[in-house]
Amino acid sequence: MADGFKTRKKALSRHGHWIERWKEGWAIYKKNLLGRIGLALLSIFTLMALASFIPPLIDPMYGPMSGVDPAITASTGPSARHWLGTDFMGRDLFSQLLAGARVAFTVGITSAFVSIVLGTLIGMVAGYLGGWTDVFLMRAADLIMVMPTLLVVLILAALFGQLNIWSIILIIALFRWPGVSRVIRAQTLTLKERPFIDAARVAGASHVRIIFRHIMPNVLPLSFLYMTFRVTAAINIEAALAFLGFGDPGTVSWGMMLQWVWKTGHMFKAPYWLLPPGICISLITLAFYLLGRAMDEVLDPRLRKEGERY
Repeated sequence: MADGFKTRKKALSRHGHWIERWKEGWAIYKKNLLGRIGLALLSIFTLMALASFIPPLIDPMYGPMSGVDPAITASTGPSARHWLGTDFMGRDLFSQLLAGARVAFTVGITSAFVSIVLGTLIGMVAGYLGGWTDVFLMRAADLIMVMPTLLVVLILAALFGQLNIWSIILIIALFRWPGVSRVIRAQTLTLKERPFIDAARVAGASHVRIIFRHIMPNVLPLSFLYMTFRVTAAINIEAALAFLGFGDPGTVSWGMMLQWVWKTGHMFKAPYWLLPPGICISLITLAFYLLGRAMDEVLDPRLRKEGERY
């Protein structure tokens, strides 16, 4: 009974410690103007992604891929019926813009999450075990890091045909983990020399327990920081692929909208079609960048001191 009580007490203590750290970090984040702007932009795009399910429910005509206005057979400008106008087939551009927000979040967050998980795990294992394991994993990371992700995806698309959205997500994730792994490895090399790691070894903790119980909680904030930057890279890569004609043909994304406006010859004729997806791509990448910069200040006290100085 006593041992069980002590275990629960330690668990509650750790839980309270994480809550206090989160509150402290949030208090620092709220003071950052750029962070607040990034969070506001991100909230707008989140609402757009959630709202993308509504137009087809109101009327099948507003389906972003298959919905067509029977009264329209060409691209038209904004109207009360179609707030941003229609494309060359009479499909509603506002519905496509909302659907593009959902695709951007799916591609960006999913691929970034997978790449961060891979990079964090590989970085921790390489830094903690060292030796030939470290050499092998880091040389593999170097090999993948020098490969241009967009070019590799283009080659794969040319070899295997059109890639679906999940194949694109997986490929982006597999090529974006090396940079994170090197940062986490460096952090792990520092952590494994700390007294609390030595104490865990003396207590008989296994390597797996030390890595996941003692090292991982200390590198996760850094992993989350890098995830915000990986999201922007993934969104830009997907948009570039779609614009070049190698995106998922069954998915409406902002890059696909730009590809359609270019392919149909409306690039300089229909600003109502060209500008919205381009602006959205720029703003969502800006939002995640600002979020990452603010998180960087939360995690690094030196940056906070410099900000206070100016």
